[in-house]
Amino acid sequence: MRLLLVEDSVRLQLSVATALRHSGYAVDTASDGEEGLWLAESNDYDLVILDLMLPKIDGLEVLRRLRAQGRDTHVLLLTARDTVSDRVTGLQAGADDYLVKPFALEELLARVQALCRRAYGTKTALLTVADLEVDTLAHSVRRAGQPVELTSREYLLLEYLARRRDQVVSRADIEAHIYDGQVDPMSNVVDSAICAVRKKIGAANGAPLIHTRRGLGYVLGEASAGAAAS
Repeated sequence: MRLLLVEDSVRLQLSVATALRHSGYAVDTASDGEEGLWLAESNDYDLVILDLMLPKIDGLEVLRRLRAQGRDTHVLLLTARDTVSDRVTGLQAGADDYLVKPFALEELLARVQALCRRAYGTKTALLTVADLEVDTLAHSVRRAGQPVELTSREYLLLEYLARRRDQVVSRADIEAHIYDGQVDPMSNVVDSAICAVRKKIGAANGAPLIHTRRGLGYVLGEASAGAAAS
């Protein structure tokens, strides 16, 4: 999942971004509302983590502008304001969740996980495709009952495909959702990652689950007509 963190505190931005990346998320960061709004308008994020007290444009105005544009990206507000009226104002402006500072990183990560599940219409932490199991809480994978060892980025790729099981997912979608803005769009990073994941989940059971749709992208699901396994 690709997230945007908009936070002007250098220390908090660094600690939160580090924790998110350690948990396998791709993270872009901004230090003021103007930059945050530009990034949110320019990219398709799975979640925006948005501080309210920001330079240039405050977080509430950023949120209102995004909603006015019809963008339905999930937004988690961060704020030191702890009154009922503040929370109500944020939620009425279109926020999906609200976290008051100071907060525990564990709670932030739990809320991020919950909002990402909601974004893809799932409530369970366990995603299954045939005999493949992806545990989004433990960030673990099993195939035919056997554990599959993946790198953090490989896991993120597989989770994204599992959340969109039986759907064709383009390379552009994968780049937009699991890689940050530093990835070279001309590289073959997606193809290489797909190849690695396909090989690893095929070790426990040779039946292919990741299928290539020529010129379109990839599908995670059981074998279907017109799909190639390579």
